[in-house]
Amino acid sequence: NNAKVAVLGASGGIGQPLSLLLKNSPLVSRLSLYDIAHTPGVAADLSHIETRASVKGFLGPEQLPECLKGCDVVVIPAGVPRKPGMTRDDLFNTNASIVATLTSACAKHCPEAMICIISNPVNSTIPITSEVFKKHGVYNPKRIFGVTTLDIVRANTFVAELKGLDPARVSVPVIGGHAGKTIIPLISQCTPKVDFPQDQLEKLTGRIQEAGTEVVKAKAGAGSATLSMAYAGARFVFSLVDAMNGKEGVIECAFVKSEETESPYFSTPLLLGKNGIEKNLGIGKISPFEEKMVAEAMSELKASIKKGEEFAKNFK
Repeated sequence: NNAKVAVLGASGGIGQPLSLLLKNSPLVSRLSLYDIAHTPGVAADLSHIETRASVKGFLGPEQLPECLKGCDVVVIPAGVPRKPGMTRDDLFNTNASIVATLTSACAKHCPEAMICIISNPVNSTIPITSEVFKKHGVYNPKRIFGVTTLDIVRANTFVAELKGLDPARVSVPVIGGHAGKTIIPLISQCTPKVDFPQDQLEKLTGRIQEAGTEVVKAKAGAGSATLSMAYAGARFVFSLVDAMNGKEGVIECAFVKSEETESPYFSTPLLLGKNGIEKNLGIGKISPFEEKMVAEAMSELKASIKKGEEFAKNFK
């Protein structure tokens, strides 16, 4: 229980509540917070909380190497949030550069760390991260994760609401990617088993796919999903740290380098272990409705991945 965790983008809408949840966990012994503004204040504030994680704030590019030294896990929520009318892909130009710069520093200063990317568009920022690590000669696909946990959290919540179940007991795997129709909830694999008439199933699936937009609209220009994303990001980090500590049978979905489909990156349930991905558990048995969604997601997924790879190749 001595995980050293860094949050890059710690002063932002996701970064602050995420850092709070990490500070609150007995699994974390050191919390390094990085951003280009306000980090000393966020760190001072969190450092007063009576849990054992030591907190230190780092400000600006010159302090980034120090922030990353010795880290076991790096979580990256840095970037700009969506505004109403924007797709995740509209964030590409700004966030691609931010992710490339930050992951380049990770490759140099903590090449062995687990890298958890929250910055959207995840379908492109994960390929960017992989290419950056390749450039530095330290690429390990078992340690680079696109955090899609919020899709799973939402699926669990929405299914539980419709069926009158305790959301904490519902588990829906969500595969594919992390944008619109690339988000594929496998309701057929839900535990406990649930059944919906086709029209309700389609509506539920659409709601899970567009849940981020639901929040963006509700916040009316004041940001995107930050609190639920912070919760989901923390959930993923805690699972990962548990597995790194030797806990058996820890399974989470994440967007990773994959050979499960024709898409070079794909989210599926993963068995986590001491070195990151222990085993990709694949898609498993799915319904014809879900098969159709997988087929329909391919072209968009591949295009987003290619866009990320091209960007990284030209990034100086």
